[in-house]
Amino acid sequence: MSETDVQQGISVDAKGIMRMIPHRFPFLMIDRVEDMVSDVGAVGIKNVSMNEAVFQGHFPTDPVMPGVLIIEAMAQTAAVLVVHTLGAAFEGKLVYFMSVDNARFRRPVVPGDQIRIHVRKDRNRGPVWKFIGEAKVNDQIVAEATFAAMIRD
Repeated sequence: MSETDVQQGISVDAKGIMRMIPHRFPFLMIDRVEDMVSDVGAVGIKNVSMNEAVFQGHFPTDPVMPGVLIIEAMAQTAAVLVVHTLGAAFEGKLVYFMSVDNARFRRPVVPGDQIRIHVRKDRNRGPVWKFIGEAKVNDQIVAEATFAAMIRD
């Protein structure tokens, strides 16, 4: 990675994300990753659309994105960061949740919102990584959590 990448971060589009992590529609929760700095952090972008299947049942007359899916978007953003940090040999590897702590949901996320998912590496030991995540819509925090995950070799 060049010094410019470290200063500005890099971006990954949907095709790049799908090369890096195994998630696919309808469970790929991020559309883009921006400002990614290896071993530091990244920002995942999720464009929330009424076309998503989850809104057929959650809730048909008042669609709200489930909080667990916002947490999943945090985890997928973190997984992209882990693969970017570790290199191409880790593309497509599974990353499993180990824990979610201090999850807070501040306001509903609805179709038409764009979520900016900020994840920052807290630490890692071997295959176990811990992150701090914050999801924002229009610069307002909608959800936050700390979580740990393990990359499976």
